[in-house]
Amino acid sequence: MYQIANKIWFLFSLLPFRVLYFFSDILYFPLYYCIRYRRKIVRKNLLNSFPEKDLKTIIRIEKKFYSFFCDYIVETIKLFSISEKNIRKRMTFEGVEEMIKEMGNDKSCILNLGHYCNWEWLTSSPLQLTAENPFVCGQIYHPLENKLFDKLFLKIRGRFHAESIPRKNTLRRIVALKQEKKQSIIAFLSDQTPHGNSNSRWIDFLNQDTCVFLGAERIACQTKSVVFYADMKRIKRGYYHCKFVLLSSAPHELPEYSLTDMYFQHLEKTIQQDPPYWLWSHNRWKRPRAKINP
Repeated sequence: MYQIANKIWFLFSLLPFRVLYFFSDILYFPLYYCIRYRRKIVRKNLLNSFPEKDLKTIIRIEKKFYSFFCDYIVETIKLFSISEKNIRKRMTFEGVEEMIKEMGNDKSCILNLGHYCNWEWLTSSPLQLTAENPFVCGQIYHPLENKLFDKLFLKIRGRFHAESIPRKNTLRRIVALKQEKKQSIIAFLSDQTPHGNSNSRWIDFLNQDTCVFLGAERIACQTKSVVFYADMKRIKRGYYHCKFVLLSSAPHELPEYSLTDMYFQHLEKTIQQDPPYWLWSHNRWKRPRAKINP
């Protein structure tokens, strides 16, 4: 099944972007109007996040999100075959020099990002970050229950030499790289929902009581890594820009939770500036405080 799916996705990815976006436009109608994929969740998330906006504005954001989500699907499949030259043109980066300067000769970097714009395209960052530096670039991921899709996503995430690290092995792998005297830049998608209370805290995020992970902060403090935020913007269809923003060069010297708070403040600002490009279909607030911390 993997070989069949891999060939189908690869052949589909060979289509030009204009054809892929034609399929995206076709997919939008049944996804939004017929299947109504997670529409109740998306509407609830938007209404709660933007109580100041009227329903007409919320629906406009909602429709734009679904249109973008269809683009995200075909753009992600495109990773199977897109050339290095093409991805460099379409996924640009800013702040690389500052990141390298802060890392110096011995520090590693924790990169905080959210499910905003096409986060899968950030796996092309090694093309920019390791061209003249022997950094190990990677991303933390939660293995998918569907083994077929898990294997397919691992393949596209590793096309440009980014290493996928299972969440349960995060600290072990980063420490191992440090012991090997290898500098690393590891990306954390930190806006997911924690399953328990042992490694999390509650904050106000998008006007809602939100349980958030503390893993990235604690690992950054333990390993004395510098911490950056990946501020992504959609320039136009099929083109993105990521600015690396320094959060702290010495996170172990900061008060507890301040690094996590800074990350979510930056992410909230990014989302508020252009709401449709966050993953609103994720049931982010499915566990109220009472259920996580009875």
